[in-house]
Amino acid sequence: MKKLIKYILFIIAIVLADQATKWLVVENIPLYGHVPFWPGVIGWTYTKNIGAAWSMLEGQQWLFIAVFLVLTVLLLLEYFKFKMPFTGLERWLIAAIYGGGLGNVIDRVRLGYVVDMIKTEFISFPVFNVADCFITCGCILLILHLIFFNKQFWKEEKK
Repeated sequence: MKKLIKYILFIIAIVLADQATKWLVVENIPLYGHVPFWPGVIGWTYTKNIGAAWSMLEGQQWLFIAVFLVLTVLLLLEYFKFKMPFTGLERWLIAAIYGGGLGNVIDRVRLGYVVDMIKTEFISFPVFNVADCFITCGCILLILHLIFFNKQFWKEEKK
């Protein structure tokens, strides 16, 4: 139970960081306004995203919320009932992904869209937010760790 509390506190910290940055941007930058942070590299641009990644599935807020609720149920079942062979690191990465997802779901429920603000200037890339960073980095690292370092995860259970 102590580990679960640590994961929950980590998720809360991610949500607070995400919501705080979104609040700061909304309060200080006009919609579609841009403030350079590191000229030529990265800046702040306030946008509203009514879809998923790269605005896919625009206007399908109920779908994103439903998927998040299903994910929540599956994670709870896994943690308390099924106990898949995830390593400690993998559980932290799952918590990071979940925290990012929760940050964006809060926006969807509260605002009807997700606030995005991080704009790369050195490459053409969609504007994103702190939650997206945790989701993307968490997914990439989780997949890499499962493929290259957690051989137990892929072993078939012998009966």
